[in-house]
Amino acid sequence: MFRFSSHRTALLAAALFCASPIVSPAQTKAPSANKKTAASVNRQQELLGNEAKIEALLKKLTLEEKIAMLHANSAFAAGGIKRLNIPEIMTSDGPHGVRPEQGRDWKGVKNANDAGTYLPVGNALASTWNPALGYAFGTVMGSEAAARGKDIILGPGINIIRTPLNGRNFEYLSEDPYLITKMVVGYIKGVQDQGVSACVKHYAANNQEAHRNDIDVEMSERALREIYLPGFKAAVQEAGVYTLMGSYNKFRGTYATENAYLMNDILKGEWGFKGLVISDWGSVHDTQKALRNGTDLEMGTDLALMYGNVDQTATGAQATRSLYDRFFLADAALEAVKKDKSLEPLVDDKVRRILRVMYKTSMLDGAKRKPGAYNTPEHYATALKVAEEGIVLLKNDRNFLPLKKTTKTFAVIGENATRENAMGGGSSQVKAKYEVTPLQGLQKALGSGATVTYAQGYKIARGQQADPQLIAQAVAAAKAADVAIVVGGSTHGYDYSKWGDNAYDAEGFDKPDMKMPFGQDELIKAVVAANSNTVVVLLGGGMMDVSAWQGEVKGIVEAWYPGMEGGNAIAHVLLGDVNPSGKLPMTWPVKLEDSPAHKLGEYPSTPGNELKQTYKEDVFVGYRYFDTYNVAPQYAFGHGLSYTTFEYGKLTVKPSGQGATATLTVRNTGKVAGAEVVQLYVHDDQASVKRPEKELKAFEKVFLKPGESKTLTLALGPDAFRYYDEAKKQWVLEPGTFTLQAGSSSRDIRQTGTVKL
Repeated sequence: MFRFSSHRTALLAAALFCASPIVSPAQTKAPSANKKTAASVNRQQELLGNEAKIEALLKKLTLEEKIAMLHANSAFAAGGIKRLNIPEIMTSDGPHGVRPEQGRDWKGVKNANDAGTYLPVGNALASTWNPALGYAFGTVMGSEAAARGKDIILGPGINIIRTPLNGRNFEYLSEDPYLITKMVVGYIKGVQDQGVSACVKHYAANNQEAHRNDIDVEMSERALREIYLPGFKAAVQEAGVYTLMGSYNKFRGTYATENAYLMNDILKGEWGFKGLVISDWGSVHDTQKALRNGTDLEMGTDLALMYGNVDQTATGAQATRSLYDRFFLADAALEAVKKDKSLEPLVDDKVRRILRVMYKTSMLDGAKRKPGAYNTPEHYATALKVAEEGIVLLKNDRNFLPLKKTTKTFAVIGENATRENAMGGGSSQVKAKYEVTPLQGLQKALGSGATVTYAQGYKIARGQQADPQLIAQAVAAAKAADVAIVVGGSTHGYDYSKWGDNAYDAEGFDKPDMKMPFGQDELIKAVVAANSNTVVVLLGGGMMDVSAWQGEVKGIVEAWYPGMEGGNAIAHVLLGDVNPSGKLPMTWPVKLEDSPAHKLGEYPSTPGNELKQTYKEDVFVGYRYFDTYNVAPQYAFGHGLSYTTFEYGKLTVKPSGQGATATLTVRNTGKVAGAEVVQLYVHDDQASVKRPEKELKAFEKVFLKPGESKTLTLALGPDAFRYYDEAKKQWVLEPGTFTLQAGSSSRDIRQTGTVKL
């Protein structure tokens, strides 16, 4: 949404205290069949009871009261019928922390107790490749939202990372739909197990910020089904998400939030979604379409854009009421229903969905929700754990990393080393209780045993180029140190009026290019010339062009926006207290022109038509393109190095019905404990349609001590082998031979096997 308007010892103990949600599902004891059956029966009875209560409430509501429930009554609140003890729904932005209190009029709340846990961003979470951490992450979100009195937390964001330029990539998870499905399910369940509704967003095809309010996206049905919808389908059918947010863009000529095909046919029809569809703030454009085509709750419509200066003569409650009554699903909807009674069942369905979410989140009949918790050591421990497992070691020349703690002098260079990021990026801003910067983390970890000097190196400012004076200071610091650590990358735009089109990693704007901003290429080349023992730590929301200097530095670490404990996590990885285990959730191209959205597709729109865009790359998104068309990436999808080594045993594949079971043993052949993500890709040896060279269909993260081995069994269902047949309008599994490829990345395949289905 676009809005106008220590410590490590304590954290490790806390991590042990809250270890249960971090343990993988396979390590937990499954309930007995009798307990499962009893719980299922109880849930079914509860659902039936709630549905009866909902129908009874519907009969008591007047038409005017029903309409009042379908639109916002302030910045983040909606509905509420005092006569029947139906409360307002209170929402708040996520998706990596509960947003600061905005008040009812967007002015913010002074002196509010709204500084909370700032978790790492979405692509940092995805880089863990650890679904159990997805659940732990969601648990923190839900608990803190409950403690703040929120009913719906507006996350997770799961749009496909289609172009490196999307200013909102940092909020999202991956270019790969399968990885998204495995991470989003745990996140949603973690939130909703705390009694709060998650809200998966932005549905659908919202893959850029440039022209997001008016772009009309065209894509094949196959691309829609294979790439852009699976995460949302899993959110609905596997995670049971209570609410979903419609996106700003048009899809095949109609705004997504009021798109009959997306909302009625697929979401509520095919997938059987019984929950609530919320508009993004201002994504509703038409009363009739919203009523008929699936929008249930209208939020955030900017009436100033619609009517100019509104309510100049009204004051107080009258002004507020007249303002929100101008929403599309307010007075206009009431008049439409009065004229056409056939619309009333549609209104009833929307109210029914709102009430259903209220019952699921214990808002009605005096029910009590879990009280939630705020700013706890357990929450900080989860933030640290996600940051540590999400850090990706991109390069480690001759095992230069981890750095030796006996090193006497370190030069830390770069404004990102001291910059806090919690309040950047747009609607996902978080007021952090604290934020450990990279410089602070290194200073704390090294203590008095080493000298740490700091040089700014570059200046974060709009249009800023390399600063000779700052570079000279950085070079001097590097020359005087044993090791130089440049902390660079991208940054959040704080002030939209100041950053404008040159904002980096910010809602409402796309990045101008993949290049390192603020003259960082010149800085890094100068530093490495002064000190060959140079390591670069990157912060940011995704892929960057590092070709100018990547061959010259000893190590490269991608840390994303790592949250409140980020500085500690970076220090732990650089100094070897934590063995890096993160894997890239997206492909890094050598240059922007290698990205399929730019090479084959259209971005930001069709030449000559600024409001039209066709996804000509079709299903060949990310590594599906790079591996199929033999385009060398800078860093491959799934890539991530370790301080140890892993040996893959023979891959054994056996058919299982219309699926298969793959088995292999992985052994830690190095000297330190570590974790490997075993990735299993499927290749269709002979298909009647052009399919990608390989597609991720299973993975498992395995933690091993030196010399330890573990046998993994990865099950592939029929979906792992199917493609979407546009002519038949269904998923098809063609009989034949499939090659299964197990590896450490999409370009590092260690073992293969075949299966005939």
